[in-house]
Amino acid sequence: MIDNFSLSRRSSDGLLGVNDRRLLEMLGIEVPPGEMNVRGWHALKVDAVYACVKILSDSVSKLPLKVYQEDENGVQKASRHYLYNLLKLRPNPYMSASDFLKSIEAHRAFGNGYANIEFDKRTGKIIGLWPMDSSKVKVWVDDAGLLPTSAAAFPFNRPQLWYEVDIGNGQKRKLMPDEVLHFKGSVTLDGLVGVRTMDYLQGTVESAGAAGRFINNFYKQGLQVKGLVQYTGSLDENAKRVFRDQFESMSSGLRNSHRISLLPIGYTFTPMALSMTDAQFMQNTELTIRQIATSFGVKMHQLNDLSRSTYSNVEQQQLQFYTDTQQPILTSYEQELTWKLFTYEELESGHYVKFNVDSLLRADLKTRYEAYGKGIEKGFITPNEARAAEDKAPKPGGDQLYFNGNVIPLIMAGQQYVKGGDETEPESAEDIDDDEEGKQGDPD
Repeated sequence: MIDNFSLSRRSSDGLLGVNDRRLLEMLGIEVPPGEMNVRGWHALKVDAVYACVKILSDSVSKLPLKVYQEDENGVQKASRHYLYNLLKLRPNPYMSASDFLKSIEAHRAFGNGYANIEFDKRTGKIIGLWPMDSSKVKVWVDDAGLLPTSAAAFPFNRPQLWYEVDIGNGQKRKLMPDEVLHFKGSVTLDGLVGVRTMDYLQGTVESAGAAGRFINNFYKQGLQVKGLVQYTGSLDENAKRVFRDQFESMSSGLRNSHRISLLPIGYTFTPMALSMTDAQFMQNTELTIRQIATSFGVKMHQLNDLSRSTYSNVEQQQLQFYTDTQQPILTSYEQELTWKLFTYEELESGHYVKFNVDSLLRADLKTRYEAYGKGIEKGFITPNEARAAEDKAPKPGGDQLYFNGNVIPLIMAGQQYVKGGDETEPESAEDIDDDEEGKQGDPD
């Protein structure tokens, strides 16, 4: 059994989760004061985690997703396929394609992203894709063969696999593999489900959360340090509590920052707080952020850390982010969508789904035009193909391939010197010079 969201329930419905402080208090479990829950989705409270998930979600959602068909004539956009607009514009009536991919990628970054495939009962065609909350889905695999198998759903005596979705009110729905799009995280141990990212980053994320709480409390206390109050005498518990409350109200908080605090006769205040420099706070915080960013595959310059970036290598780092991080993610999306959304007949006819990464790798205007010019000059692309890449209308005669006539195949080298009808090899340079000298010495 492997854990996983519901079709429509949102986290703001007022329900208490197992990691909610209020639930723990209701059960009588003591929660340490000042502790921040960073388990599961609560890890988004940590700045570095939120930034990494946002970067991954935005990088996927901004790429156009299109349907293509490959045959003996090459690759063409299948713009007339009924799934073309569904994937490019509106996977379901309530979400744009960008919002759909943002939701899926946010869940996938935490381990697993799921989407329910809605079919038209009359035609069998796909009419909607609905993201599901990964915390409300369980993946079951009957690898022991305890349950009877359906020959239609599980041919070739394969183990049964299905998805159990909690739709609320104590109701659960069973979905078969062909009804669910399952996008796994960057790490999977069995190939069936991605590991939960926060389970393996719990210590690092808790350290980042503790650092954030330290800074927050440091400023809330008006930058005042903690210390020890000494008194030559004895106080009962009530007197200690009254003195502590009065002293904190006088010396703590932003309103009392840099103000003079008064102590009665016989009391001595000794600071005991450890400074940020002594604790190497900045170095430890930077290391924690780097560890979180590395786990998500995000580059530090994307988190506005330009300490190791220069004007010349930022572009190379961005390209490295695409090849090292995004390309594996996009490949998993394309393979899952292609396999689950098309029929066997459509797969046989060459239909597939692909992200248009040109928008990600799109260079500046000067570089693009120089690349188009070289492609046209070398006979690689036609002028109309270059115009289409710039969203410009085609022009008459622009579908022809052009090639520089100075470039010839290696096997034809030297044939340009052969004179009409003469199949002999061209004369050497010395013979040509001798002929020229003879012509100059001949008076006729």
